Amino acid sequence: MTVDLNKSTAAGSAALRRRATAAIARSTAGERTLAVVTGFVLLAAGTLVTLLSYGVFGTGRAGRPLLDPMIVEALRTQPLIGRFAAIVGGLLLAVLGLVWAAHALRPERRPDLVLDGGTLEGGTLEGGDTSIVVSAHAAAEAVAAQAADLPGVGRARARLVGTEAAPAVRVTLWLADDADVRDVLARLDSEVLTTARRSLGLTDLPAAVRLELDHLQPGPRVA
Repeated sequence: MTVDLNKSTAAGSAALRRRATAAIARSTAGERTLAVVTGFVLLAAGTLVTLLSYGVFGTGRAGRPLLDPMIVEALRTQPLIGRFAAIVGGLLLAVLGLVWAAHALRPERRPDLVLDGGTLEGGTLEGGDTSIVVSAHAAAEAVAAQAADLPGVGRARARLVGTEAAPAVRVTLWLADDADVRDVLARLDSEVLTTARRSLGLTDLPAAVRLELDHLQPGPRVA
């Protein structure tokens, strides 16, 4: 079971909803958009060829080859041009497929957070500028450690997702059999997530919580 926890306001509810969606699962909007565009292009091409074959653009045009006769004759007299065009087109399609696959399989982004920035007194650093950066791993480990200490929680795991400007946290809780789910979620929001927002200097930190039952290993039986 996945629970969406976020503090939303009327002004920023849409943005918070998008961030909360990113916390629930990795976004596949880019892949879906590319698939839809490719499908529409192929559908339009197929529809155009079908209309052409049924004589919508004229019976004379329907009886002619799909390609212009001049193009067909040029390809027939100079076959190397057709082969070169086919090879180039195939390579382009292969490259696009590899780029699409690499984009779909890329690791999910884990943003590091900048807490503060300014000038270091004394000028000991080059340029005099310094900033405090909390790594995504450290922030997630802190949230998971606090969540694991809540009553009824056997273990916990957290991951910081999103971007540096709009982070979100994904938390997985393994609950004991006698855990009060409502109390666990309330304390997670009021204690763990509130502390994380305050410590990281964030006004909002949407969270998606996945609840699992922690199956304890049965004890040894005594004969």
